Amino acid sequence: MASIKTKIGRRAFIKNTSLASGGLVLGFSFLNSCKPKQVAEMAVQEMPKEWFEINGYLKIGDNGLVTILSPNPEIGQNVRTSMPMIVADELEIDWKDVLVEQAPLNTDLYSWQVAGGSRSISSSWQSLRMAGATARQMLKEAAAKAWQVPVGEISAVAGKLTHEVSGNSAGYGDMASAASQIAVPEEVDLKERSEFSIIGTSRKNVDGRKIVTGQPLFGLDVQREGMLIATLAHPPAFGMQLKSFDADSAKQMPGIKDVFSLKIYDDDFKRSAFHHTAFNEVIVVLGESTWQVMQAKKALKVEWENAPEVSVGMSMFGNEMKVNFPAGLENSTNHRLKMEELNARKGKVVRKDGNPEAAFKNASKVIERSYSAPFLAHNTMEPMNFFANVTDDHAELLGPTQTPEWMEPAIAERLGLPIEKVDIMMTRQGGGFGRRLYGHFMVEVAAISQKVKAPVKLVYSREDDMSQGIYRPSYYATYRAALDADNNLTALHVKTGGIPESPLFANRFPAGALDNYLAEDWTIESNITTGAFRAPRSNFIAGAEQSFLDEVAEAAGKDPIELRLELLKRAQENPVGERNDYDAARYAGVLELVKEKSNWESGNQGMNRGVSAYFCHDSYVAQVLDIAMEKDKPVVQKVTTAIDCGIVINPDAATNLAEGGVVDGIGHAMYSAITFKDGAPEQKNFDKYRLIRHSEAPKSIETHFVQNDIDPTGLGEPPFPPIMGALANALYKATGQRHYHQPFITEKQVLG
Repeated sequence: MASIKTKIGRRAFIKNTSLASGGLVLGFSFLNSCKPKQVAEMAVQEMPKEWFEINGYLKIGDNGLVTILSPNPEIGQNVRTSMPMIVADELEIDWKDVLVEQAPLNTDLYSWQVAGGSRSISSSWQSLRMAGATARQMLKEAAAKAWQVPVGEISAVAGKLTHEVSGNSAGYGDMASAASQIAVPEEVDLKERSEFSIIGTSRKNVDGRKIVTGQPLFGLDVQREGMLIATLAHPPAFGMQLKSFDADSAKQMPGIKDVFSLKIYDDDFKRSAFHHTAFNEVIVVLGESTWQVMQAKKALKVEWENAPEVSVGMSMFGNEMKVNFPAGLENSTNHRLKMEELNARKGKVVRKDGNPEAAFKNASKVIERSYSAPFLAHNTMEPMNFFANVTDDHAELLGPTQTPEWMEPAIAERLGLPIEKVDIMMTRQGGGFGRRLYGHFMVEVAAISQKVKAPVKLVYSREDDMSQGIYRPSYYATYRAALDADNNLTALHVKTGGIPESPLFANRFPAGALDNYLAEDWTIESNITTGAFRAPRSNFIAGAEQSFLDEVAEAAGKDPIELRLELLKRAQENPVGERNDYDAARYAGVLELVKEKSNWESGNQGMNRGVSAYFCHDSYVAQVLDIAMEKDKPVVQKVTTAIDCGIVINPDAATNLAEGGVVDGIGHAMYSAITFKDGAPEQKNFDKYRLIRHSEAPKSIETHFVQNDIDPTGLGEPPFPPIMGALANALYKATGQRHYHQPFITEKQVLG
C-alpha cells in the first residue's frame, strides 16, 4: 500500500464538532424526510437507529450501513455513483451496504464542488480515496483499542473488522461510535491499484430506478408549502433593454400576485465569467402556478429600446479583464462576412516554429481549406429553474447548478447577507453541457424571494432559455498545408477566430510534430452572450483540424491513420518546441487501438469510413465512423471509439458517456444552428432548432478503454469533439463531397 499524508486534504476530514462524542447525525440526510416505505426500498436492511459521522464524506450506522455523500453536482455524468464508489473501495465496504446522498455546498469540507471541465473525478480522486482510507483506519484503531491489540494486526474487509490471532471480529456498525471519537490520523495507507474491488467494476446508477419511475429528483420537481412561481420577460433581441412596461392587464389575471422589474446585478458588481447574463434588467411575473405566470407574461405591454455599448469588468480565475458588449442589432449574414474578412488578414501570432513562410514559398503543393460553425444553444432537457427562500437573516437555495461554489459569493453580495448565511443544495439535473455554469438564474430567484418575502421557484420556458443565450460561440478557421515534391508535409498554418472568442489551442497536436508551424487568431466583439459548451473551443477546432488532416493525407497519398501516427512518432521522438501540451505516445496509443478494434486495415465491407483523434481535458480519444449507403443516402452504421482517460471508475457509466458524446457530436455537426436577424435568435424552440433524431443515431457504438494505472482524467467532454471530424471524413467517402461548414445538412441534404 502507498502511504499518504491526510493533511494534504485535511479540511475534508474535519469532523462536525457537535458530533465529536459520537452522537446521532441529523444533518444533510434526505432519508429523514422519506416515508418508511421509501426507506425500505433503499436497502434490504433495517435503517440504523444511529448514524456516526466519521468524516465529511461518510457516516456509518450502528447496523453497518454506510451513507456516502457525493459532493459534486450531478448533471448526468454519473458522479453520484462513481464518486461514492471511490470512497467505498478505500473504506472496504460491500457496495450493497452503501447509501448515497447529495452533499450540500460546503467549501470547508469539499473542494471543486463544480461540474465543469470534466474535472469532477480527477480533481477529487485523492480526496475521495483519503476519505475512505481515513475512515477505514479510524475503524481499525477503534477495534484495536477495544480488543487491546496492535492496530497493524487488524484487517478490514467488506465492512468487517477482524483480529485473526485472538479471533475477535466486529462489523463496522459495532465500532462506528468509538471510531467517530478517534483523532484523524496524520497518515493513511491507500490501496494498490491491484487491490481495487469496486473501482473498475460496473455499478448501476444509484438514481436509476427513481429516474425511470418518475420520482422527484430534479429542480422542476421541487415543491414547498407557500411557494410561488416566477417567470421572466426579457428583451426580444440582443442589443436591446427595457424602457417601460404596463402590467395592469397581467396583474388582473387569475393567480397573479405581482409584476415588477428587477435588476440582477448592481452596476458596480464585480463579475466573474460565470456571472454572465444577457439582460441585466428583466420583468418578473409572480403567481401561483407556472401556467398562470406564463399566460400573464403574454399580457404584458412592454416598450424596449436599443441599449448602449457596455464595458463590464470580469475576473476569470484571478485574471482581470474588460469585456465589451457593443451597441447594435446583429445579423448572422454580417457575422459571416466579418469572420471571412478578419480571417483573410494577418492575425495575432500565438505560436511560430521554424520558417513556415519559406516552407510555403518552396512547396510543390499547397492545400488551403476554411471551416465554420454557427452559434449553438445548449438545450438541456430541463430548462433553467431554481428555488429560493430568503428571509432577513438566511437564504436557502435548492436546484440544478453546475457551479454552486462559484455562485455563492454573488448571491450573498446581492442579498447583503454574510456568505455563511447562504445555503445552497443541489438537485439532480436534467443536463448541463456548460449552460448551468452560469448561475444568473440563481441570483434572480434569490433576489425575487427577498423582495416578495416568500419562497419562490423560478421557471424558464424553453423559449426563454433559447432566446437569451448563453450560446456556444460561432467560429471560423482556415488551414493551410505545404507539401514538397515527395508529398511530405513540410509546414502547417492555422488561422482561426470567432464571435467573441478564438477556438485556437496553439500548443496541441500537430504543433510539435512539424519543423514549420504557424498559429494565428483573432476575435470579434458581440453583444450576444456566449459561454462554455461541452468541450469548449475543442468542439469546433477538433473537427476542422481532423477534417483537414484527412485532405492532407489524401493529397500525400497516405492512409489517414498512418499520416497521424507518423506525425505523432516525430512528436514523441524529436518534438519541436517545449510547450506541447499532449503526450504523443498516449495519443498514438488510442489511434493504434481504434485501428485494431475497427479492423481498419481489412476494411468494413460496404462501409465508407472516416477517422478522427483528439486530445482535450487530459484525455485522448480516437474514433472510426462507418457509413453505409441506403437508398442513395448515407446512414451512420457504426462508431468505434478508443479512449485513454486513465483509470476507469465505472465501465458502464464511462461507456454511456462516450456513447452520449458520439450521438451529441453527430447531431450538432449535422443539424443544429442558432442564427440572428436584427439581434433576435430565429430559433426559439425545437420546431426550428434541429436536433438529431433516434433514427439518425448510429446503429452501433463500440467503446474501448486503454488499460493503465494513470490517475483518472476527463471523460464527459473528450468523446464529443473528434466525432465531428470522423463524420465529415466518412461523408466524403460516402458522397464524394467534403463538408466544411456546420451544420452539414445546409451544405447538402445527406442524412435521412
